[in-house]
Amino acid sequence: MTTNDARADAGPPAEPLTDRIPQWGSDALVDLLQRAGIRFIALNPGASFRGLHDSLVNYAGDAGPQMLLCLHEEHAVAIAHGWAKVTGEPMAVALHSNVGLMHATMALYNAWCDRVPMLVVGATGPLDAAKRRPWIDWIHTAADQPALVRNFVKWDDTPTSVAASLESLARAWDITRTAPTAPTYVVLDSAVQEQQLTDRPALPRISEGRAADQPTASAESVARAAAILADAASPVVLLGPGRRDESAWADRIRLAEALGARVITDLKAGSTFPTSHPAHVPGPGFFLGEHARAALRGADAVLALGWIDLAGTLAQAAVPDSVAVVSATLEPLLANGWSKDHQGRVQADVWLPAEPDAAVTGLLAHLAPGTPAAWTPRPAPEPVAGPGRIDLAQLSATLQSVLADVDTTLVRLPLGWDGESWDFEHPLDYLGYDGGGGIGSGPGMTVGAALALRDSGRLPVAVLGDGDYLMGVQAIWTAVNQQVPALIVVANNHSYFNDEVHQEKVAVVRGRDVSRKWVGQRIADPAPDLAGLARAQGAVGHGPITDRARLADVLRTAVRDVRAGATVVVDVVVETGYTPAMAAGLTREH
Repeated sequence: MTTNDARADAGPPAEPLTDRIPQWGSDALVDLLQRAGIRFIALNPGASFRGLHDSLVNYAGDAGPQMLLCLHEEHAVAIAHGWAKVTGEPMAVALHSNVGLMHATMALYNAWCDRVPMLVVGATGPLDAAKRRPWIDWIHTAADQPALVRNFVKWDDTPTSVAASLESLARAWDITRTAPTAPTYVVLDSAVQEQQLTDRPALPRISEGRAADQPTASAESVARAAAILADAASPVVLLGPGRRDESAWADRIRLAEALGARVITDLKAGSTFPTSHPAHVPGPGFFLGEHARAALRGADAVLALGWIDLAGTLAQAAVPDSVAVVSATLEPLLANGWSKDHQGRVQADVWLPAEPDAAVTGLLAHLAPGTPAAWTPRPAPEPVAGPGRIDLAQLSATLQSVLADVDTTLVRLPLGWDGESWDFEHPLDYLGYDGGGGIGSGPGMTVGAALALRDSGRLPVAVLGDGDYLMGVQAIWTAVNQQVPALIVVANNHSYFNDEVHQEKVAVVRGRDVSRKWVGQRIADPAPDLAGLARAQGAVGHGPITDRARLADVLRTAVRDVRAGATVVVDVVVETGYTPAMAAGLTREH
């Protein structure tokens, strides 16, 4: 599949043609990508990897990896990010020299903070100055190109021969798939890609999919942690990101029931535990809510399973130092001095250096089974009938009523979302946030997740803020080009409202005019045509919808179109506002 009209194949990767003889350096690189089982490579074209591009078109053919043409490098990375959120496996991304890398840096930072695997293939003009074309190769060549992203990728390299490039790609493939996962970045010299081969290079031995062996905690540490938790009268489990498979989901439920624990989840992490289960603490959010703080204040032991910002959470809930803390995380293995995404330091009573779900498996082996809870998912809230303005609560209720009989994956939710408004009963019900808070990632991540979910029977739905949508809208073109069904609902409050909240806080502290908090924040005069922007990418666009009396009918039409294979955007104008926990979390001093 070699043209813009080629469509992504949702089936297994095609078998590589083993009888081909690579003639150019980039041909051998494609052989390695195929051996890794990489199905897609997201890219915006660039001359620095023209050799690789030719090999993908004329050497690989239908055997792949298939190119996903993107209109911006940031979208290419975001698509790979969304893919990894669903599959747990890396997609490949190609970035054009230093300029393409600079476009992609924010999306790479998001992927780094979200700890997702990704094989990023960079390229550069000839490192040998004698081979550079006048002007253009010089401005697209850097002495240390990976220095731009070295602080937020897991590993990088700039090899200078075909053999070294094959070795580097194999190493990057191993490293990105090994927990704690994060993107890796390898720069391919354009001269190496275009080198004519005189013999067939030896390909390194590699495997496909998730790496078979992952870091794990010692048996002694697991036993100590299990003893602490089993002795606790009021344990609390903090659930961060977890695997998307149903067996891991079931094990988390078994662990909570074996411990008799309360369970707190996080909207940044996605669905990791059934929110209607009696053990679940109401009100998951992007910041800790009052119910969660109360549960933690009453705990005599805390088990943190990959929880995002454990130190800040314990401090926010004023958990005494006397409360035993068990932390299952590999985060200390990625901490560096540049980025502070490692959050505050926690002196845990037991540190389990393992993936959280591996720690769950280990702990269950030491615990007596609990009594399985019987519970029934709560009924969805009823939409308010009749005309009127729309707020996020009404948008949630109406969307749920329209999707009542549809297996849905919420790819993204906006910051003002009330975690109580929608129950999650499956590991793919909700995928979580973007990691780094880099606005503009939502559309691209939606496309990547929808690609991974295609033919799964689940309908991908993203509820995005208007600012996020406007920064990334061109990513939708790739979904249309590849015929990837998805529904994007824009919760359009005509504002960068996050910053209105901050400006209100500053004005109050300084005794100034709070009514002017919107100045420099409102996306109005003119209001952008969000549905028109979707149609400009080839998608179906509806809106703006300003009256709740119309909302359900428009959403039903949109869902019907998505189920028929379309990419659809609905612009829903909503009232500004955040939940109390969100507003407090954004403006809290410490």
